[in-house]
Amino acid sequence: MGTWNSRGLRGSTLEDMINHSNEVYRERKLALIQKIPTPITPITIEKETRHITLAYFDQKSTVDYIGAVQGIPVCFDAKECAVNTFPLHNVHEHQIQFMKEFEEQGGVAFIILYWTGRDEIYYIPFDELKGFWDRMQRGGRKSFTYDEMDKSFRIGRQRDVLVHYLAMIQKDLERRE
Repeated sequence: MGTWNSRGLRGSTLEDMINHSNEVYRERKLALIQKIPTPITPITIEKETRHITLAYFDQKSTVDYIGAVQGIPVCFDAKECAVNTFPLHNVHEHQIQFMKEFEEQGGVAFIILYWTGRDEIYYIPFDELKGFWDRMQRGGRKSFTYDEMDKSFRIGRQRDVLVHYLAMIQKDLERRE
């Protein structure tokens, strides 16, 4: 696995890196993953240019990405966290419900979490995320820590694939068998 302390990644957001990886996956016919646009409601539109100058985010969106990897349906959300504790309020109840139903239909759901302070990216399988979520619902912590995660799901880099999450999907599927 490569390191994330690369000069080429400075200034790139997690979504930019994932979008680039998805394009490489598509070109190599390994996966077809699409970024789902965030639904917005425009408030003000500039007449001459027809640009939206003021809008608000619609409450419910599903996940950031959806598609198929070698015939397997996948959906995931991309998250970033600067400190060693990830607040679960960054994942919404309707997203948990969508991912649960997605998995019930035979798909694979997960989040990709970039711990920016550590410069490390992880694949969080849905069952692990759901465990943290259920703990919160029972009155426990409203977050999970870096130390609580399964470190074997660290996402590496492979040549020009900046966020090589396909290897982690394979690992996730193998542990389910």
